[in-house]
Amino acid sequence: MVFRTSTLGRFFKPNYLPTYVALIIVVTAGIFAEQQNRAVHAAKSRAAVAAQLGPIRSRLEAYINGDIQLVRGLVATIATEPSMNQKRFADLARNLFNEHSRLRNIVAAPNLIVSLVYPMKGNEKVLGLNYRKNEKQRAAAMRVRDSGKMVLAGPLELVQGGTGLIGRFPVALSAGGASNRFWGIVSAVIDVERLYRDSGLTSETLQLDIAISGRDGLGKKGALFYGDSAVTSADPVEVTVFLPGGCWVINAVPKGGWVDTPPNAWLVRTLVMLGGLFIVVPMFITGRLMGERQRNIRVLEHNKDQLQELSHRLKIALDASQIGIWELDISSGKLLWDNRMKELYGLRGGVREVYEDWRDALHPDDLRRAEEEFSEALLRGANYISRFRIRLPGNEIRHIRAVGSIYTGAGGRKKIVGVNWDVTADVENNERLEAAKGQAEAHSAELEAARHRMEFNALHDPLTALPNRRYLDEILADRRSSAATRELASIFHIDLDRFKEINDTLGHAAGDEILRHAAQILRDNTDADDFVGRIGGDEFVIISPNGGVEGHDTALAQQIIDAMSVPVKYKDQDCRIGVSIGIAHQTRRDEALTQVLINADIALYEAKRRGRNRHEVFTHSLKTAVVKTKQTADEILRGLEQNEFIAHFQPQFCPASLDIIGVEALARWDHPTKGLLAPHAFLKTAEDINVLAEIDQRILEQALFQSRRWEAIGIEIPKVSVNLSYHRLHDEKLVDRLSQLTIPKGKVAFELLESISFDESDMTVLSNIEQIKNLGIDIEVDDFGTGYASIVSLLKLTPRRLKIDRQLVMPILTSAKQRQLVASIIDIGSSLGIEVIAEGVETMEHARILQELGCHGLQGYALARPMSANDLANFARERRWLAA
Repeated sequence: MVFRTSTLGRFFKPNYLPTYVALIIVVTAGIFAEQQNRAVHAAKSRAAVAAQLGPIRSRLEAYINGDIQLVRGLVATIATEPSMNQKRFADLARNLFNEHSRLRNIVAAPNLIVSLVYPMKGNEKVLGLNYRKNEKQRAAAMRVRDSGKMVLAGPLELVQGGTGLIGRFPVALSAGGASNRFWGIVSAVIDVERLYRDSGLTSETLQLDIAISGRDGLGKKGALFYGDSAVTSADPVEVTVFLPGGCWVINAVPKGGWVDTPPNAWLVRTLVMLGGLFIVVPMFITGRLMGERQRNIRVLEHNKDQLQELSHRLKIALDASQIGIWELDISSGKLLWDNRMKELYGLRGGVREVYEDWRDALHPDDLRRAEEEFSEALLRGANYISRFRIRLPGNEIRHIRAVGSIYTGAGGRKKIVGVNWDVTADVENNERLEAAKGQAEAHSAELEAARHRMEFNALHDPLTALPNRRYLDEILADRRSSAATRELASIFHIDLDRFKEINDTLGHAAGDEILRHAAQILRDNTDADDFVGRIGGDEFVIISPNGGVEGHDTALAQQIIDAMSVPVKYKDQDCRIGVSIGIAHQTRRDEALTQVLINADIALYEAKRRGRNRHEVFTHSLKTAVVKTKQTADEILRGLEQNEFIAHFQPQFCPASLDIIGVEALARWDHPTKGLLAPHAFLKTAEDINVLAEIDQRILEQALFQSRRWEAIGIEIPKVSVNLSYHRLHDEKLVDRLSQLTIPKGKVAFELLESISFDESDMTVLSNIEQIKNLGIDIEVDDFGTGYASIVSLLKLTPRRLKIDRQLVMPILTSAKQRQLVASIIDIGSSLGIEVIAEGVETMEHARILQELGCHGLQGYALARPMSANDLANFARERRWLAA
């Protein structure tokens, strides 16, 4: 093992100790010199700042004290003339305003109310100021009054506008004796901006950042009123400005802050470094040479020990490895074998120590090759590597590996020395491993085939053998990752029409046959590079890379629709299906196909909405409509949570007496931003999201509550009619929910749209209607004349009322035929014991004609519009329709 030490460790030796001591002394001296240089620079900088700050402080003290002294003379005059008027005050004050004064205005406040001002112009707002009531100046005024001394306040905002420094002087009148009588206050405003300018604070040549604190002369306790507060935390030079009755504190630093590094820093550092190098480098070189000498001595001693150890290990290794060593003198052919070599070749004696001893032992099949490899190594002087078989006495076969190397020995004789070792066990193991490898590869091939079958089954629909939804997701992901190199694609979302009817009537076997037939049609009508998959139920998807070819998509869709319309034979029965297709194009390469699939789904929805068995191409207007529907649906759900759906009521009248015989409860949406919305704005979307029944329930509950409320306040409403939707009529739990409500018998009626087919044999509908009647709730048929109701269905349903649709009522003013039709409906209702109410009574002429025809009730804008519960109560109490 070669003796090594770490690079860092080589320098931590005793021979380097003088060098380290000298280095520490040089570094210490350098640090001390650096600190001294910085200290001298900092002292000079602070002295320079103080030199600039001194004149500013002196001018501030001189200007403020001078202006104060001018005002003190005016105060003394007022004390002798306490009753002076504005003119006398102005004459005296005018003498104080000269070009050397920074006074802005002077006011006098007898009894703390300002009544004397100079100059008057621009200071009119201050007249009448009561210091006792002014929040900003009251404390300072009281301080002047109570202390009897002048108080310097500010800078602060002035009533007359602007900022000023206010000196307030107490005025006392001599009352004889030891005390004087308090007259009031004289306030002089010093123009702060002019004071700053005259003092040099705003000079462009000033190279200082200044902050002044001590508002109201409070010194360090006072607030900061000039400059940036950051200056006070930047180790500033501080001076005090002494003022009458207090002081200010000025903090200043050079513009841009203190410069820590002196201008001659690098000169000092360079001199220190040069001096240190002259001392340290020679000492380091000396230590390095001494260390190198000691290291060479240690290496020589270590190499000697290592050589002895290596020789011992080599002997042990040869004995343990059972490797035989041989050496051949190339020129003489003399061959030397050690004992292990003789054991490998099965020789106990008789070795002639010549090349032929080795050659004669070789297996006949390996003889020629082995000799050629040996001869080639000798010829080229390259390393010798070979493997061969030998035949031992008794015909035992051994596999030998041989390695040799040519070298030049003493006297210039070329020799080759090498080793042999028995690798028979390794060869046999390799043969067994090769056989096992062959078996493993065969098994692996079987597993791979099974894996492919499993992957195919996982990615394909077992019924149609088409790719499934998982395969589609992988295709979409693959096209997203390689979007830059892909062609624009189109996606067809396909849904079979009438498939559920075939499945329900002929069974799932017929449905499976239809699905296989549809899959084959899609295969037959698409290209080899099109993706065709079944993504669930009766839904299929086609991804076509020909999205940019004009007319290709619509032609393909129509081709599929035509092929699907051909009847399919199943057990001698024709099965007819249709297909609705939504198509969406990829408009740019980076557009995600997942979004294109969503767009195709939107187009499919539109195709089904428009009557099925057709195709639609996605447009942004379609998306906008879907988004709008989604927004409306979200708002409806939120509206239900916020109780925004309310009931409005439209009265129904007796044609003869014009008394109210009932009201119809109508759903309205009190939208927070769109206002009151009629049912046409939300009913279709509410039906799509299956909340129409909940809206009906809430309108019913509100109608019941308002009916009880009207009765409690003495308003007689004989009956309340509430709409009952088709889906709710099919609800098996409808009667249970109604039973939980307190519904007075004969006071509530449910209106059923005539568009509901009452001729169908739906036991749930017929049972619910019968049980509703048993609860004391009347049944009415709404919009009669526009739907499916027949005389037979009316006899089966036996409603309490039917309402003639407004489309039949409106034309009776001008059409005798239409009037006769309405008269016939009234006669049919009367003959069956059913009351007839006419909707759409827009004029009183409508009301007159319907009364003559024998109509039992009237409802329309001519008599009353739908209104809130409170408005209906006032309407019924005041009987406004009679006045109209």
